[in-house]
Amino acid sequence: MSPYCVYYNKKYPLNRITMSTSASLDILLTDKQNKDLNLLELVELSRKGITYAAFKKLVEKTPFNLEEWSTFLNLSERTIQRYQKEKKTFNLTQTEKVVEIVLLLDKGVEVFGKPENFFAWINSPNTALGGIKPVELLDSRFGVELIKDELLRIEHGVLA
Repeated sequence: MSPYCVYYNKKYPLNRITMSTSASLDILLTDKQNKDLNLLELVELSRKGITYAAFKKLVEKTPFNLEEWSTFLNLSERTIQRYQKEKKTFNLTQTEKVVEIVLLLDKGVEVFGKPENFFAWINSPNTALGGIKPVELLDSRFGVELIKDELLRIEHGVLA
């Protein structure tokens, strides 16, 4: 059985998170490749933290550059560069945020069918979000929740 994550009260296989131009939790879960993943294991991952090396691989697979990730994580680019130099691990809050965004990317691609369609949507002003581009909300937990809610509405055909 492939690993899965519970998201919106549904089980999602983690191999679905792997996208041609986006993210993959497999990078973060190197020691859990063949094991079911549940929310407690996400807590364990968050507490353990992710290394800069794993983060860098993840950044390369997402549509976001280091500057954008630094905004999402509320860290300066210089601080992230220092993590690389000092081989530091991201803390619990930062790791949770990375995982949360990865899961959001997966959900977005699932809803829109193709990574390109989702990335076009997330980078376009959204009427339901007051004209804000969804990507501009990724720096806040509340913003991520707004995007999740909007994706759920789109998935169920409830457009604002």
